Amino acid sequence: MKASLLASLLLLPFAITFAADAKPNILVILADDLGFGDVQCNNPERGKIPTPNIDKLAAQGMRFTDGHSSSGVCSPSRYTLLTGRYHWRTRLQRSIVGVFGEPLIAPDRVTIGTLAKQQGYRTACIGKWHLGWDWPITKEQRPLLTPSKQPDDEAGKRANKAAAAGAVATEQQIAAWRDIFSKPIPGGPSTRGFDLYFGTDIPNWPPFCFIENDRTLGIPTDFLPRESMAKNQASNQGPALKGWKLEGILPALGDRTIRFIDEAVQKKEPFLVYMPLTSPHTPLAVNTEWKDKSHLNLFADFVMETDAVVGRVLDALEKSGAAENTLVIFTADNGCAPYIGVKDLEQMGHYPSGPLRGYKADAWEGGHRVPFMVRWPGVVKPGSVCGQLVYQADFIRTFADIFDVKLPDNAGEDSFSLLPLLKGGDKPIRENAVSASIGGIPGVRSGSWKYIPAPGSGGWGSGGDQSQPVQLYNLAEDIGETKNLAAMMPEKVAEMKALLEKLITDGRSTPGALQKNDVEVVRYPRPEAPKRKAKAKK
Repeated sequence: MKASLLASLLLLPFAITFAADAKPNILVILADDLGFGDVQCNNPERGKIPTPNIDKLAAQGMRFTDGHSSSGVCSPSRYTLLTGRYHWRTRLQRSIVGVFGEPLIAPDRVTIGTLAKQQGYRTACIGKWHLGWDWPITKEQRPLLTPSKQPDDEAGKRANKAAAAGAVATEQQIAAWRDIFSKPIPGGPSTRGFDLYFGTDIPNWPPFCFIENDRTLGIPTDFLPRESMAKNQASNQGPALKGWKLEGILPALGDRTIRFIDEAVQKKEPFLVYMPLTSPHTPLAVNTEWKDKSHLNLFADFVMETDAVVGRVLDALEKSGAAENTLVIFTADNGCAPYIGVKDLEQMGHYPSGPLRGYKADAWEGGHRVPFMVRWPGVVKPGSVCGQLVYQADFIRTFADIFDVKLPDNAGEDSFSLLPLLKGGDKPIRENAVSASIGGIPGVRSGSWKYIPAPGSGGWGSGGDQSQPVQLYNLAEDIGETKNLAAMMPEKVAEMKALLEKLITDGRSTPGALQKNDVEVVRYPRPEAPKRKAKAKK
């Protein structure tokens, strides 16, 4: 580490001030499906995966122990991180943006990218977008993006099985793909505040190729081979470049981020980089030098490879000379996915959610309480830990405060500034927050209280006591959400329900003019459908 950076990181608390007259560069690294307990500094006793680079970043800055994404799955969390607005105010109140889906972020909505561009920053999004594009696909072309469906007889079933494993594309399909992927793709990151986009959009979904700005790099001509469609690799069949290798994605994202930072530094341009990693989400495309490194399983190997890429980017930032004036945020979009061998990991002593209940997709804490750390030399005290409730929605108002600009009333409606905490304060910056499951079930926080208006997690393995229609926990005393207090505290349940209704109807959770949600927000618990009256016998 450079002596100057080391010196700034070792500043005494009372000497911490804003480090530079110039506004800081900003680097936001978002891991994909990385559980709270997958980072060793969050889970020292029950975390068995080495994460030295992420741990080092935490030691150089502030680690938050109550930091959250807005959802237990990715697209909604990404929307909220970029806009500072709850995803459930949009059409996406459950699930994720689908294959070749339409843009979720409205064209006129302020994102962290557009905010930074207004301040003269060079901006980049490098990695997984998964927020939709205006794909130039006609209704007639859409069926040609998947293997041809054969008749439902024995021969057809065999043909469909072969197609799903990676059949040869027909001439008609190749012609359609050539037409589609030779055109610009509107509605993506370069129209939502980013000067540069480079990534794969969704690594386990088509198109299987890199996209730069609004163009694919190459024209897909094949379906993925059989070996790329099994064992937690790619999950949806579709157009791919010939010879496409899933293992090349993560290293390429690191390379491109380093290149962007170096170019911005050489041009003396302030920069904001949003780096949404494709890992350790599936495809678990681990490169050879990392296979079996963890002595646990392939997911754990991929966590280690992810940590190494983070370290490589941070090392390059330091070598560029920009580290001393760069605010670095590391977090994840949701918890660890249960299907990557969680039970086997736990039997070997590694608990991806640490002390938390649940995993990816859940309204329980393991679904959305995520790694969350900030390094800012000269401002954030090294080695500090903050237990206040914080949220990825808070990034945009934090950046606005750093830029000394005021967000309009229709931007960052659910965003509170982290600055008081980053500068050493320990008073709550937000009193409440809402994080939803994949099924749309909200988990509502008010201080240490948590309310879930459903009997289970709202995720894949719903679980829970089905005899209890709602859940109420005091996380200050029960971080594992083991004691449902709803039946004993009906007044508190009513208070939390009223809070949720106010957050919905106000269209915002921050002070300011009331705003409209994009669509009608679904309420929970869902009212039972009225029973049909039996017809009277004639």
